[in-house]
Amino acid sequence: MRLDAVLAPLAAVAALAMAGALAAPPQKVTLRYDVSQNGITMVAATETLEHDGRSYRINAEWQGKGVFALSARGKARRSSEGAVGPKGLAPRQFRDQRGDGPLGMARFEWAKKVLIREREGRIESESLPEQAQDRLSFAYGFAFAPPAGGEVSAFIADARGMSRHRYAVSGREILKTSAGEFESLKLVKQREPGDDRATEIWLAVKRDYLPIRVLVIEKDGTRLDQIVTRIES
Repeated sequence: MRLDAVLAPLAAVAALAMAGALAAPPQKVTLRYDVSQNGITMVAATETLEHDGRSYRINAEWQGKGVFALSARGKARRSSEGAVGPKGLAPRQFRDQRGDGPLGMARFEWAKKVLIREREGRIESESLPEQAQDRLSFAYGFAFAPPAGGEVSAFIADARGMSRHRYAVSGREILKTSAGEFESLKLVKQREPGDDRATEIWLAVKRDYLPIRVLVIEKDGTRLDQIVTRIES
């Protein structure tokens, strides 16, 4: 199972092409998920957001379940920290470690408009677009600045690079989960040339637009499904 195939789209969801007043999610909220591949649950994920209205921190941990618990491929740790601003979250640092692989880091130097990426002993830098976020700050950006319009877009950065993502707002529906029923806003990724994954994302409208489901369908038909099992605040 490829964790990045699930984590990346989740992070892309929360693009901050939004308008309106700043929302006020709980100062601490934890989401627990089950992640399955073709219907078989393989990973338990826990993500916690904490903020005081001025700064924030997000911690995420992925752990294999059952026979997958001993596999390093079923583990991941990520964190994001930065400021809460008028347009949502403005990350300063993103850390990412997958399995027993090397720690990767991305630093957002907003004053210099430079993104600095560190991975496997290499340090690289590039221009920092105004809409740039890291993968975790994107995932929770809608909780601070609800979506507006028919499309959201953003540049997503991590230690490996940065790319542009676009999602179309396809409407609302009721999503049934083990955590309850949620009125959800569904987003569908607009595939760019060379993108062979289909992605759909559901946000809980009455729970601060938190991401409650992410479905990724690979080119070969493999389905990776991340669904919330519990929300704690």
